[in-house]
Amino acid sequence: MQHDHLDALESESIFIMREAFAKFDNMAMLWSIGKDSTALLWLARKAFFGHVPFPLVHIDTSYKIQSMIEYRDRLVREWNLQLVVGMNTPVLEAGNTYPNGRATRVECCGMLKKDGLQQVIEHYGYTGIIVGVRRDEDPTRAKERYFSPRNANMEWNASDQPPEFWNQFKTDFAPGTHIRIHPLLHWTELNVWEYIEREKIPVIPLYFDDGTGHRYRSLGCAPCTGSIQSTAKTVAEIVSELKATKVPERAGRAQDQESEDAFEKLRRDGYM
Repeated sequence: MQHDHLDALESESIFIMREAFAKFDNMAMLWSIGKDSTALLWLARKAFFGHVPFPLVHIDTSYKIQSMIEYRDRLVREWNLQLVVGMNTPVLEAGNTYPNGRATRVECCGMLKKDGLQQVIEHYGYTGIIVGVRRDEDPTRAKERYFSPRNANMEWNASDQPPEFWNQFKTDFAPGTHIRIHPLLHWTELNVWEYIEREKIPVIPLYFDDGTGHRYRSLGCAPCTGSIQSTAKTVAEIVSELKATKVPERAGRAQDQESEDAFEKLRRDGYM
């Protein structure tokens, strides 16, 4: 039964990616190196028979945990991926970041992630970005659509999204509209880990207990990402843990604690 459910999830996600690739001329996929976007990358390879026909965009804040960058570069080599790395260099050179004490965590996220992504989109002229967001991760994502239009500034208006009923998706938009595509929208955190287990997808070891009784459940920048108490050392143990836990997925993300609407503001202004 579990495999039937995962097969259905996989099939719908692959359909959405193929539909997006057929409809939008200049597309890319956002790759944060975490479990969701790496599962999405695996699905893209399945959708296009082992080849990913669009570039992967990674927004490097310069504050990522080093092993994340090493993992990224290894998969790029092994899977022959086209990688585009974006970085908001002017802000970093000016030192206007949270670790330097010149911005709040939320402001820092906005400048390094949201503005960094916008710079890449404008430079390469991407009309559509595939993103690995899920509805269950945060309440703001419950308002999302599989094909989600943004305005000229790439801002998201949650009250002005097209209806999507019975797998009927709106893919015809006015010229110049920027679209975010969300093939994992209907997945849960548990689904992702069950799929990783079934497919044997290589994930970064930070997700596993290294013997300290702690692991990362959600990955971001080192200054704003904390570990959780866990003894899960394998994917199977993570799956078992998730079936029993009541702790929110983003409990270790400090920027969410700084402001109740931090996540929604980032989304509204144009990030993920």
